Amino acid sequence: MVDILLLQTVSTLVTSAGLLIAAMYYVLQIRHQTKMRQMDIVMRLYSTFISKELTEAGMLVGWSEYKDYNDFVKKYGQMGPEKSMWVALTQTSNFFNEVGMLLHREFINTEIVDELFGYRIAFFWERLKPLIDDMRKQIHPRVGEWFEYLYNEMKKREQQLASK
Repeated sequence: MVDILLLQTVSTLVTSAGLLIAAMYYVLQIRHQTKMRQMDIVMRLYSTFISKELTEAGMLVGWSEYKDYNDFVKKYGQMGPEKSMWVALTQTSNFFNEVGMLLHREFINTEIVDELFGYRIAFFWERLKPLIDDMRKQIHPRVGEWFEYLYNEMKKREQQLASK
């Protein structure tokens, strides 16, 4: 004859084990989905970054010559949608601003950003910083804030890697 107490104990253990396995499976699935979403974000960012449109904008902005905002306006005209340099500047800075915001919100991490965009973040920030600083004074104090955050985070990573 089977002892009822033993049967209840075994049943409780089997149920508990089943719940534990289900919970572990759920956690693993959530982690997997999170990684897949991050990979999707990264691939979309990189596809945008290497697009012909952003590549041309980056080349235009990256090799332009100016000292500050006033010099930029003098050489390339007032801001407006028909001004190709302004469009290129907006596309380039907005892209890096977006990456910085995603990094701040922890949708992506510094290692991935560094591997994908590397030195180009510093290149563009250092080229655009004088212009952005003046735009903050003349247009809005938050111009390029996430781009600057991105640059600072990449500099921190660079220092951490150098100290290893």
